[in-house]
Amino acid sequence: MKKPKAVVLLSGGLDSTTTLAMAKALGYECHALTFRYGQRHEVELAAAQRVATQMGVAEHVIANIDLRIFGGSALTSDVAVPKNREMKDLGGGIPITYVPARNTVFLSFALAWAEVLEASDIFIGVNALDYSGYPDCRPEYIEAYQKMANLATRVGVEGTCNFKIHAPLMQMTKAQIIEEGLRLGVDYSETLSCYDPEADGHACGHCDACLLRQRGFKHLGLEDPAPYQSRIEVPA
Repeated sequence: MKKPKAVVLLSGGLDSTTTLAMAKALGYECHALTFRYGQRHEVELAAAQRVATQMGVAEHVIANIDLRIFGGSALTSDVAVPKNREMKDLGGGIPITYVPARNTVFLSFALAWAEVLEASDIFIGVNALDYSGYPDCRPEYIEAYQKMANLATRVGVEGTCNFKIHAPLMQMTKAQIIEEGLRLGVDYSETLSCYDPEADGHACGHCDACLLRQRGFKHLGLEDPAPYQSRIEVPA
């Protein structure tokens, strides 16, 4: 029987890679979508390519857009990325690493490709537990976007397709995400989550993304296999 197609947003980070593994395990033919959007951590594109190749996706597209023309984020401007924040402060507000409307932009591209592919399923690795407080990572946002997707497309209006936005990590802790990924055979040494990595792909070890990721591995009694420039002691 022919596999159903799905578009999977793939940044090359821990969450999106796990989401891709989960989509594959559910039996989808996965079409991975990555963005070169002017991010300072563009080395993540190499990680996305490694993951896509290793996991045998049907197709991997890198879309070029430039969110630097708007700025407004430490990831798309010269504003410094916050480092060494207290774990209790993560998720306690919207940090400067939030990229305005990024997930809305990304999902719009994914929706367009899904309509062309005649795929009704889109996967995104957002999470509402161990995250940095981004408004476009919440369940109410995903629910609203899914409703909009079915109102904004020809196939949705004609009733030939009912789009579903899958966010399988939404209510999982970082440790639970890692545990599930390991169960599915994910090689996390190939992934990159850092907001401010070195040009050689080594993670900084001190930004919010690095801290959350390291805490997840520590909670499981494991060491993150990804390369780091340096690491700090994080609580489990």
